[in-house]
Amino acid sequence: MKAEQIFSIVNLIAMISWILLAVAPRWVFTKKVVLSGAIPLLLSVAYLILIFAFFGSSEGGFNSLAGVMKLFTYEWMVLAGWIHYLAFDLFVGVWEVKDAQAKNISHWFVIPCLFLTFMLGPIGFLLYSILRLFLAKGDGK
Repeated sequence: MKAEQIFSIVNLIAMISWILLAVAPRWVFTKKVVLSGAIPLLLSVAYLILIFAFFGSSEGGFNSLAGVMKLFTYEWMVLAGWIHYLAFDLFVGVWEVKDAQAKNISHWFVIPCLFLTFMLGPIGFLLYSILRLFLAKGDGK
């Protein structure tokens, strides 16, 4: 399979997962497949496979910014890096939804956080963290 095909597949899986988190967080399918963490785990497996298959096939490394830039000139390492983002951002989005449900925070407040977590990772996490300081009602258990 080509890198571009894998890119399209993982993007589609991630996009569907984000949509389900935003519009159907209490649907049984969302609970079983997305909120269970299965999708971030699936993406993590894909990442692991790419790292084992292609890490070392490219020049560069993580010891300097120039090394990282060189590492990410190789399409398979860019794909691995993208899947890394998809997995971790989705993991954070799953946590936001589950935490908001446990703390009785209205899902309407969580939706903008999910969008920002999807698009800008840490900024969405920061917004949700601030939001939960002011709106959390439950003990989180």
